[in-house]
Amino acid sequence: MSGMTGVAPRPEDMTALRRVVRGPVLEPGSAEYEAECATYNLVCGLRPAVVVGATGESDVMEAVRFAARHGMPVAVKSAAHQIVSAAEGGLLITTQRMKGIIVDAQQRTVRAQAGVRWTEVLPRTAEFGLAPVVGSAPNVGVVGYTLGGGQSPLLGRTHGYAADHVRWLNVVTADGEPRRVTPDREPDLFWALLGGKGNFGVVTEIEFEVFPVSRFYGGGIYFPGEHLAAVLDAWRAWLPTVGEEMTSSIGIQRLPDLPVLPEPLRGAFVVHLRIGYLGSSADGAELIAPLRAAAPALIDLVGEKPFTSIGEIHRDPVDPMPYFDRSLCLEEFSEKTARTLVELTGPESGCILANLEIRALGGAFDREPRFPNSVPSRGLPFVVFGFAVGAPEHTEQLRADLTRVMDGLAPWAAGRNMVNFLSPDEATDIEGVRAVYGAERYDRLAAVKKRYDPANVFRFNHNITPA
Repeated sequence: MSGMTGVAPRPEDMTALRRVVRGPVLEPGSAEYEAECATYNLVCGLRPAVVVGATGESDVMEAVRFAARHGMPVAVKSAAHQIVSAAEGGLLITTQRMKGIIVDAQQRTVRAQAGVRWTEVLPRTAEFGLAPVVGSAPNVGVVGYTLGGGQSPLLGRTHGYAADHVRWLNVVTADGEPRRVTPDREPDLFWALLGGKGNFGVVTEIEFEVFPVSRFYGGGIYFPGEHLAAVLDAWRAWLPTVGEEMTSSIGIQRLPDLPVLPEPLRGAFVVHLRIGYLGSSADGAELIAPLRAAAPALIDLVGEKPFTSIGEIHRDPVDPMPYFDRSLCLEEFSEKTARTLVELTGPESGCILANLEIRALGGAFDREPRFPNSVPSRGLPFVVFGFAVGAPEHTEQLRADLTRVMDGLAPWAAGRNMVNFLSPDEATDIEGVRAVYGAERYDRLAAVKKRYDPANVFRFNHNITPA
């Protein structure tokens, strides 16, 4: 895996590190360490040997250099929505103290430091009637989301992936050196970073374009689960009739019985149709009329909304929880695929997944960006994401149901996949990661990895091993 051989840091080494780092330097055994290592998925804990709470680029540089001296691999955490390794024996850099945001309304750009979440960007861009290519869960970190591509349920089909609109990135590479990476200055590293997730260094700051959008027509319609077949049929027939301003997905959900949910949804089995439309409300209502007619709704939350309410399209959970997940992209969603999906997840299936969602892609998701990047899911029309929630004692059952559903959809599955949806199992399977990118793209990434991270320092991720 790597040529690095770790030498555990001595107390005097830790003292020296604390002298040169402004943020906290933490070791196992303290409450501060536990808080700094906290993750969104409670199943995926972090247990690094050392944590550095970076306050800026210089802290990141010192942390990476320290790790290099001691032969320690490096992990990076912002909002911790996609942790794929416990980082044992490694050094963890946390970025949540790096909160700088600059909006340039004239240039229509945003600069964000490594610890910024989309929830912090949205009110700032909204002041100028501008909008970023933000995803379904605004609580995630800007940098991690963008490095994995970044798929928006509202702007994606018109503007492509978030990665497609990055101007430059500031990165600390494995040698501990800072670099300003642009499409002109270091085109290979620029290409690899955007799509290659965290394989090539610690991104400390990023600048990206935003768009003049201040509102949308959208939200969710919840139908009783027994109408799954009818809703899927209506959606399938409808998809080819709408343009790129319309984005949609379907979630097949077994919801918890929690007070946070409105009454008809508590503990219910539902089909959650999600709509994001950039045209007028009148046009939007006319366009989705066939979907509204597909079945009687339990609750219809689609309407005119400010762009800052983009999270209301999917209503992804915000609080940390224990879960397992799997994903795949589909080459097609045929009548037979829909029938199989009903058999696998419908009312008679015995399915226990909290959510199985299928998102329609297409439009600008298929177009090559002005500055090329390594996002591997271009040209794939659908992505499926399965989400099983439960305590450790239910692990076997939850994993088995995820496997059953995903294996059932295998006849339509593409080899390539969306990097931001990869689970820990998928991300740590070397052949699987190669398949996600496709052989040619993976080989090019591995060559860039060899140049910038020959010892595979950044390996607690969807690891691309140096060529």
